[in-house]
Amino acid sequence: MTIFPSLKLINGRVNIVVNSYATAKNLQILQVICFISLQKSRTYMRLTASLTVLSLAFCLIVTPVWAQDDVDEDLDGTTELVVQPLVKEKTFYASNALDMGIFSTSTLDKPGNDDALTPLRFTWFINFGININHDFSNNFGVFSGLGIKNIGFIERHRLLDSTVKRRVYTLGAPLGIKIGNLKKRNFVLLGVGADLAYHYKEKGFTHRLHKDKTREWFSDRTPLIMPHVFLGASFDPGITIKAQYYFNNFLNTDFTDQIPGGTIDGVVYPPIDFKPYAGYDVNLLMFSVGFDLHYKKVRLVEPKDKDKRIM
Repeated sequence: MTIFPSLKLINGRVNIVVNSYATAKNLQILQVICFISLQKSRTYMRLTASLTVLSLAFCLIVTPVWAQDDVDEDLDGTTELVVQPLVKEKTFYASNALDMGIFSTSTLDKPGNDDALTPLRFTWFINFGININHDFSNNFGVFSGLGIKNIGFIERHRLLDSTVKRRVYTLGAPLGIKIGNLKKRNFVLLGVGADLAYHYKEKGFTHRLHKDKTREWFSDRTPLIMPHVFLGASFDPGITIKAQYYFNNFLNTDFTDQIPGGTIDGVVYPPIDFKPYAGYDVNLLMFSVGFDLHYKKVRLVEPKDKDKRIM
């Protein structure tokens, strides 16, 4: 039986085509016949032996990798073995949430004050999270995750020489894409996200001496959900910068506080309800710096239905 193997690419699959006078029913093992002619010339013998060794090595490496899915035989004696990989792998990996040091400001519009940027605020505690990434190729990937951020703004009252700092701790979930050279970590990232505000703190002081503090869990002073968009970039070896803009008002203008009543010189004063944030319009603008640190990769393997190998 004479066999002349060749390779064909059909519909994205590698096909091994064997021209043979034998039928497909009798073809069970792909044989490699190596014939070394004994010639008097040593040069010819060495060349032939080298080619034979390389052919055997190629067969040993390639044969275990592919599985036989189907065998087709033409009328002219050509037998076609259709082969494809045994398993299909998808790689997911975890990384940090890219927010470490956060510089924040805001556009502030309130009664008696024109729209202006508030003083710059910096915080690094606590800004931490985990992202789950999936790269479809070396140039495109997606990510999502969970992260904790410390966000807020500073308001200054120049006439009263006082300062008020307001901040919330949030638990956020981003959803973004990455475009660029992902392997070398040179890429652009953009997407959307939503933060859940779970702890509010307000601190006011005059001349940095007298201080008043307010702390509340799931406070009504701010919206519970804060949606935002972000745009950033990563540079080799993984230094990241990112800008975030929050759509909704940081303060709840319908929030109602109360000044307690009392008695002064025999006169009873009832409690007074008021809205401390009426007329406020505050939109946060943040810039963050971080590192794109990757953690252990997890491989999800999907086995094929057939696990036959060409021996």
